[in-house]
Amino acid sequence: MHSLTKPGGNTSLPEWLVSYRKQWLRPDIVAGLTAAAVVIPKSMAYASVAGLPLQIGLYTAFLPMVLYAFLGTSRVLSVSTTTTIAILTATEFSEVGGTDSLLSVACTLTVMVGAALVLASFLRLGFVANFISQPVLIGFKAGIGVVIILDQVPKLLGVHISKGTFLHNLFSTITSLPKTKLIAVAVGIFTILLLIGIEHFAPKVPAPLLAVAAGIGAVSAFQLGARGLELVGHIPQGLPSLTVPNFSLASKLWPGALGIALMSFTETIAAGRAFVRSDEPWPQANRELLATGVANIGGAFLGAMPGGGGTSQTAVNRLAGAQTQLAQLATAGTTLMTMFLLAPLIALMPQATLAGIVIVYSAGLIKPLEFREVLRIRRTEFIWALVAFTGVMLLGTLKGIVVAIIVSIVALAYQVANPKIYVLRRKPGTNVFRPLSEEHPDDETLPGLLILRPEGRIFFANAQQCAQKIRLLVEEARPKILVLDLSAIFDLEYTALKMMEEATHKMLERGMRVWLVGMNPTVFSMVQKSSLHESVGLHGMYFNLESAVDRYAGENAHAEAS
Repeated sequence: MHSLTKPGGNTSLPEWLVSYRKQWLRPDIVAGLTAAAVVIPKSMAYASVAGLPLQIGLYTAFLPMVLYAFLGTSRVLSVSTTTTIAILTATEFSEVGGTDSLLSVACTLTVMVGAALVLASFLRLGFVANFISQPVLIGFKAGIGVVIILDQVPKLLGVHISKGTFLHNLFSTITSLPKTKLIAVAVGIFTILLLIGIEHFAPKVPAPLLAVAAGIGAVSAFQLGARGLELVGHIPQGLPSLTVPNFSLASKLWPGALGIALMSFTETIAAGRAFVRSDEPWPQANRELLATGVANIGGAFLGAMPGGGGTSQTAVNRLAGAQTQLAQLATAGTTLMTMFLLAPLIALMPQATLAGIVIVYSAGLIKPLEFREVLRIRRTEFIWALVAFTGVMLLGTLKGIVVAIIVSIVALAYQVANPKIYVLRRKPGTNVFRPLSEEHPDDETLPGLLILRPEGRIFFANAQQCAQKIRLLVEEARPKILVLDLSAIFDLEYTALKMMEEATHKMLERGMRVWLVGMNPTVFSMVQKSSLHESVGLHGMYFNLESAVDRYAGENAHAEAS
């Protein structure tokens, strides 16, 4: 939201409302109703994943949407909850345990998630979402998808298992296979095939709504509840009662709340950026933290679970023609009508139908093609993705977040601590210098001249590694002159500068010279203030490689002539 000032006073109306156009009204209403047909069934399914009553999903798709509509910076982001947040919430419930009311725990957790997001907004920590790299996020979400699918398989089979770790749940599910109820399997498979078919052949049709309607219709027509099919059961009608958090649980919940807040913001900002148009405001990270935080806090008191922006529901919203957040208000209004009018019908929905919906949309988190693309581009980052993937399944989702963050930070530290050092040669007949490679074996080099180009920021954490790489290349080539192309070095820290001084001094003692090329003003200022300036001298500093190589060629020609 951008605070806008009008003649006659200030207004805190959201940007989209201030600039609203009459022609947007119809597409916004249509998009909001269409999105509601997807959001409402999925929100109930995600409440089921979290181990909460289904009506919690309805509450999560109501007030948080309204609050975000007036505070958020994305015009089309649809905010309720997601598969990732649902499974993280379920994991936190299992970690807390005890005799506390589940709804009280949910309210406390949601308030704490919201408070963490609001605090992060005031501390301007929007950049934190960038600390989880894309390959790690791919692996993390795929792991979440596998965990959720395994969690729903028993409902699809019509059996109950004791919940535990991923491996425990896998073993329990396998051993429960003899108790499978064929009627539940049939309903679940039908739901999955229906959803896949609609998504493939009629992607604009609200598939989850039709799946729910089909399940309820089958129960009513064939009395499937009397035949042993487990149903959702009673859903309270009307507005939820006020829920009050129990802050005595804070010491147990805060690690999970921080993890959920991080994933909520990561998914929210990713979804908001993915569907922004060129003529719309770019989502502001710190403002999104505030909007989702307030949405969580406000929703918690009316029974909502932790939430955030969802990619799939935002995609539906955009494809259906949404222009502004009025579409989300229409979705919230439809949810409110559902709470008052449709609760008795929802009670007839089969658990197997709900499981089928969760499985289909959770499978969307598992994207083998993305793994393959990462592997094709960079094998190291593929390994990071696999570490995050297995970490979620073997260690649990909340610890999996920690693994994902640690892997991302270690990956970043590894890249920073291992700067690239390129050996440069000249393209024949040109003044283009490029890294030595097997693709260009004919590139030229001058005898006795070694040209190296380090890249990045050279500082205390990588100076030793950089110096070692250069030393090995110098010992292999044994040049008369080492040319360091520093055009790709944007900063040179004191420790690195001292190492360059020592290395240059040793090379001079061995009869070699060092030339420095392409220094930016910051690096040049550092060199000027050090003894390196005296060792190299002004005659050893050049604006570009072309002038340095021409100087060397001229010296060689003069030496040969004499």
